[in-house]
Amino acid sequence: MPKMKTKSSAKKRFKITGTGKIKIGKAYRRHLLTKKNRKLKRHMRQTGYICAADHPGVMRLLPYGFK
Repeated sequence: MPKMKTKSSAKKRFKITGTGKIKIGKAYRRHLLTKKNRKLKRHMRQTGYICAADHPGVMRLLPYGFK
C-alpha cells in the first residue's frame, strides 16, 4: 500500500506543538491595515490555536504531523 500524502497547503498553514495542539496564523493581516487599530494589528501578529472541533479534520490533512 502506498504512503499517504500530506496536503501541501496544510503543511504551510499549520504547525503541531509538542503537546499536540495545532498552531495557525491569524487572518485579516494582508491589506487594508490603515483602518485597523494598533491593538488589533498587534494581536494578529501572534499565532492562535485551532478549536477542538477542527482538530480531527486538520489531522486528516497532516497524516504524519509537521513540526
